Amino acid sequence: MKNIPNDNKALLDLAFAKMPFGKYKNQYLSDLPENYYIWFRQKGFPKGKLGQQMQAVFEMKINGIEFILRKVRKMNPQKK
Repeated sequence: MKNIPNDNKALLDLAFAKMPFGKYKNQYLSDLPENYYIWFRQKGFPKGKLGQQMQAVFEMKINGIEFILRKVRKMNPQKK
């Protein structure tokens, strides 16, 4: 699980990261369906921060721990 952030700020940023384009525009990355991530993994994740965040969320999903991101959002409602 090398792509999962290990500091508070990165985890907070990841919890509130949203998809900036496409069918799932403005939805939290953690709320996107796993098959969408599988498609990106096959085609290539975007470059930069978005791609890194998507890879981290994908790893969390396949390990069954993406619920952590929803808990972080509930604990920090002012960040929305």
